[in-house]
Amino acid sequence: MVSYKELGLVNTREMFAKAIKGGYAIPAFNFNNMEQLQAIIKAAAETKSPVILQVSKGARNYANQTLLRYMAQGAVEYAKELGWEHPQICLHLDHGDSFELCKSCVDFGFSSVMIDASSLPYEENIALTKKVVEYAHQFDVTVEAELGVLAGVEDEVSSAVSHYTKPEEVVDFATRTGCDSLAISIGTSHGAYKFTPEQCTRDPKTGRLVPPPLAFDVLDAIMEQLPGFPIVLHGSSSVPQEYVDMINQYGGKLPDAVGIPEEQLRKAAKSAVCKINIDSDSRLAFTAAVRKVFAEKPGEFDPRKYCGPARDLMEELYKHKIINVLGSDGKA
Repeated sequence: MVSYKELGLVNTREMFAKAIKGGYAIPAFNFNNMEQLQAIIKAAAETKSPVILQVSKGARNYANQTLLRYMAQGAVEYAKELGWEHPQICLHLDHGDSFELCKSCVDFGFSSVMIDASSLPYEENIALTKKVVEYAHQFDVTVEAELGVLAGVEDEVSSAVSHYTKPEEVVDFATRTGCDSLAISIGTSHGAYKFTPEQCTRDPKTGRLVPPPLAFDVLDAIMEQLPGFPIVLHGSSSVPQEYVDMINQYGGKLPDAVGIPEEQLRKAAKSAVCKINIDSDSRLAFTAAVRKVFAEKPGEFDPRKYCGPARDLMEELYKHKIINVLGSDGKA
């Protein structure tokens, strides 16, 4: 058993309470490798933003659970080296799909876990979530649950259609499970193809797809039912067109990739939404930078020469999200 406190990590309880009062959201950035982790920590340290390092089940298998523990501890020390005296860094399991996985993450030093039982019938979702909460809370590990289903694909999480969260269920669910935060469905979606062309309109000037707006009426109803309760938005990458264009320019093929407009995320961040998940955007930035190097320097074979530019572009992305979208800069 490894306590996250020994690693210098924090859970989400205090950072969420401050975010709700302050009208901003905490960035939750997924990472799979060293370059992503370096970029996240550098961006958070330089902007003094609390940050959540998210690890999916697939990323945990990819990186190895033991290495992740030391990477998280190293991230805290790296942040201190960068001048962040008291780093507010949380290590969070994204979309845990079983009690066993959540327990293993708690035991290996995660400071927060998500149990996603949203695909199960309502009562089964409650039962599994409550079981995870009861175990995690013994070690002061916070728990995120999900109510409603997001469309799209992200690692092992996949759904063809979305189902909005029902506001009338949230009080009963939060009360009976004891969860610390609640991921809801209001129209965000996983992956780089969040909407089909049929769901969008096209900008007559640029020809680009314009996605449908988020269901803020559902969010408002949930906030009315659960005032002050931490709400989470998954699938909130904006799929920046400059990265999509770079990928396509240098040999990629991402037609009609479209994400959530940043102005809608800014609006959400000023509400009870205190955690916004961003994964696909950093994947796109990484891929765009690597493709550019390979296209311009086809003889390059040193990973540092293409992973380095990828890391720099991701850091630029993370800082932009922290400062211009989520408003979490200067809050740690």
